[in-house]
Amino acid sequence: MGKNKGKGGKNRKKGRNEADDDKRELQFKEDGQEYAQVLRMLGNGRCEAICIDGVKRLCHIRGKMHKKVWIAAGDIILVGLRDYQDDKADIINKYMPDEARLLKAYGELPETTKLNEGILVDEEDANGADGYLEFKDDDIDRV
Repeated sequence: MGKNKGKGGKNRKKGRNEADDDKRELQFKEDGQEYAQVLRMLGNGRCEAICIDGVKRLCHIRGKMHKKVWIAAGDIILVGLRDYQDDKADIINKYMPDEARLLKAYGELPETTKLNEGILVDEEDANGADGYLEFKDDDIDRV
C-alpha cells in the first residue's frame, strides 16, 4: 500500500468556513427584488416562499449559495423577481437573524412578520391568541 501524501479528501472542504460571515454590510432591495420569508423547503435547491407583496413564489437557490448557505423554513431572504415568470424567483441573499431584526427596525419588513416562527401573522392571531395554554399553580398540583 502506498503512502498518503495528500492533504485530505473531499470531506476536508466541508469544515472550512468563510471569514467574511461575521460582519457584512446590510443589503437592501433594489428594483426587481423583493423580501420574502421561506415557508418550506422542497429539495433540489428549491423552496416555497411568501413575498412581502403577498405572492407565494417558488424560489431557486442560486449556485453560489448552493451547499454553502443553509436555508431553513422561516428565514428571511432577498429574491430576484423574474420578468417572464411571476410565480418563480431566485434567492439572492439570506439574512441572518440580527440582520432581519434590523430590516424590521428600518421599516423594510412589515410589523406583522414573525422573524423566529417563520410564518406571517394572520389577522386572527394578531388579537393576542398566541396558541399557548396558560396553567395556574393549582392546575400543576393536580397533575
